[in-house]
Amino acid sequence: MDISVIIVSYNTADLTNACLESVLASRRVSLEVFVVDNASSDGSAELIRQRFPSVRVIANDTNRGFGAANNQALRECHGRHVVFLNPDTTVEPESFIKMIEFMDAHPDVGLAGPKVLNPDGSRQDSVSYRYPGHRYGAADIGALPGEIACVLGACQIAGASLLKEIGGFDEDFFLYGEDQDICLRIRKRGLIIGLIDSAVIMHHGGQSERATMPAEVVRKKFRGELLFYRKHYRPATMRKLCRKQDRRARWRMFALRIKLAVSPGDRDAQGKLARYRVIREEIANYPI
Repeated sequence: MDISVIIVSYNTADLTNACLESVLASRRVSLEVFVVDNASSDGSAELIRQRFPSVRVIANDTNRGFGAANNQALRECHGRHVVFLNPDTTVEPESFIKMIEFMDAHPDVGLAGPKVLNPDGSRQDSVSYRYPGHRYGAADIGALPGEIACVLGACQIAGASLLKEIGGFDEDFFLYGEDQDICLRIRKRGLIIGLIDSAVIMHHGGQSERATMPAEVVRKKFRGELLFYRKHYRPATMRKLCRKQDRRARWRMFALRIKLAVSPGDRDAQGKLARYRVIREEIANYPI
C-alpha cells in the first residue's frame, strides 16, 4: 500500500464528496481512504458510506477535534505514507504519486506539503518560516534543521512509521495549531519540513467553520496559539508574549472605539472590536 489518506469531516458533505472523487481518481498509486466524521449534523457519514463503499468511514458520536480524529484512523493505516487531507480540497490526479516520489527521494524530509491553489487558480500561502511568537521564543526552541517551519494542514504527507512513533497529532489542540506543533516536533527529531511544488491541490479554506461566528473562530485559533506557547516556550517567554498581545489588543480596541464613535454603523470595525475583545478574554482566562 503506497498511501493511507485520512480526511476529517464536520458538516462538509458537499465538499467531502468532491474531495473523495478527486482522491479516488488518483493515478499510479495504491491507496486506502479513511473518513473520520466528527458528529456532523448533515448526514455526512451515511452519504459517504452509500456513495463511496471502498472508503472506510469512522463516525464519531461527538466532535473530537481535528487531531484526535486523525489519530483514530492513523492507528489503522497500512500505507507506507499517510496523507492528512482536508475535506475542502481537491487533488490533481498525479499529485499523490509526485508526493510519494518526493518523500522516497528525500529521506531527510519528515513531513511535506504540496503546492496549494485557491479556487480562482492563484497560489495560496501554505508555507510558514516562523512559528507563533517566534520573535520571542526562538531561543527556547533552539537550532532546527531546514528553513520551513510548517506547511499548511490542508494537506500534509509523512511516513506512517514516523507518525506512529511520535503518536500523531497532539490531541490537546482541538482544531488550530496542531499542524505547527507536529511540524516542530518532527524538526526536533532532526528531520526537515518539505514543499513539493510539483504536486498540486486546490483548497477552499475554512469550510468546516462556515456556521461559526468570526469572533469564535478567532477564539479557537488564539487558544491554539496559547497552547503552542505553553508547550514549546518557557513560562517567562509566554508571559512576555501574552503581555505583548494584550497591549496590542488594548491599543487596537481604543482606536476602534474612536472610529465607531464617528461611524457607529461600521460593521468591519465592530467585527474587529469583537475579535480583539476575545483575545483579551482568552489571555485573562488562560493560566500563565
